[in-house]
Amino acid sequence: MHGFVYTELKDYVVAKLGADAWSTLLRQAGLKGKSYANFSEYPDSDAVQLVTAASEVTGLAPGVILEDFGAFLAPHLFRAYRPLIDPSWRTLDFLEHAENTIHRVVRARNAHARPPVLRCRRVSPTEVSLVYSSPRRLCAVARGIVRGLAQHYREEVTVSEPLCMAEGQPQCQIQVRRS
Repeated sequence: MHGFVYTELKDYVVAKLGADAWSTLLRQAGLKGKSYANFSEYPDSDAVQLVTAASEVTGLAPGVILEDFGAFLAPHLFRAYRPLIDPSWRTLDFLEHAENTIHRVVRARNAHARPPVLRCRRVSPTEVSLVYSSPRRLCAVARGIVRGLAQHYREEVTVSEPLCMAEGQPQCQIQVRRS
């Protein structure tokens, strides 16, 4: 997993749990003394261990933490990829174009990058159907990013997930409807 995600995870933990929480989670996760740099790659297992430790500390389910992290991450992703984002886009437009703009560039810049594959279909002017596929099975982060994007654009959306990898499906289907 890309170091950017880990540095954002650290910022999220500090924002939610306080300045000392990151070193506590590293210790609980068996990663004491580990640091993460933005432009490096790290094992996905580190993220699993950190989220598991955060779940134990907070009593929140890992999926709840991951979705909240996704919402936290959205404005940071927006800033990082601003040059690729059409200023006329809103939440649904962003989702509709994320794969062909942002993920395409991520893969071109880093041959080792493995962002999820997103297939988006505009169902109506107020709804998209997003198919999320990734061996990481982090659809909770994707749902959180959707929420965070809607907050950024000051829109209200409803998010449902009729198909989910966490429930044994081969991919997730995330429905997003603007209110």
